[in-house]
Amino acid sequence: MIYSKSMSELQTMNRCNALVLEILEKLKERIAPGITTGDLDRMAEEWTLAGGAKPAFKGYRGYPATLCTSVNDQIVHGIPGSRRLREGDIIGLDMGVIIDGYYGDGATTVPVGRVSDTARRLMEVTARALAMGIEQTRAGNHVSDIGHAVQEEVAPHGFSLVREFTGHGIGRALHEDPQVPNYGEPGRGPKLTEGMVLAIEPMVCEGRCEVVMADDRWTASTADGRLSAHFERSVAVTANGPWLLGA
Repeated sequence: MIYSKSMSELQTMNRCNALVLEILEKLKERIAPGITTGDLDRMAEEWTLAGGAKPAFKGYRGYPATLCTSVNDQIVHGIPGSRRLREGDIIGLDMGVIIDGYYGDGATTVPVGRVSDTARRLMEVTARALAMGIEQTRAGNHVSDIGHAVQEEVAPHGFSLVREFTGHGIGRALHEDPQVPNYGEPGRGPKLTEGMVLAIEPMVCEGRCEVVMADDRWTASTADGRLSAHFERSVAVTANGPWLLGA
């Protein structure tokens, strides 16, 4: 079932996402060679609780941390731990919070020091693809218009889009209907209506899009071992166009 949110609910979700974006920005400032992914997770949890929220991911279907930390060829859901970041790595930071029963969710990919031109371009293209998807989050459009816009931005650069994971509705649950694929033909799927909130999250691979899962049953990586980037924002559909929650 697809839920539409009232203005009061959207304002609460705006608060949720403002905290997510604030924490992601603070984490970006801490990214440097030598820091561990576990260090980043501890900071994220501390700042979440200090902001009057609960971590959305910790305990969700057994996930053990506040933050997802996906390094280099890891696409999504990397579990924080003792891994130390190195110069030239890229790291995806994905997190969510709960405030007053509503969820916020966002992600960004960050360079560790100086990175390769390919890594830089991959991150730039993924961020632009997210922006193109957000632009299509308008009443009267269809869910597939979002994925089509993402695909149209990514394909000319020779990169590929992950198909095993999608964006999603969000509200009183972390994952609500509808699913929001990052590819497809326009004009298909549910029609977007005012009050819908979607977490749009392109996951773009340097090489092929095939995914392999780690033994931890969470970490998804590229099958060919090449880089992946991930950006995500929660967006509300309004009469005045997309509302980038938390901005």
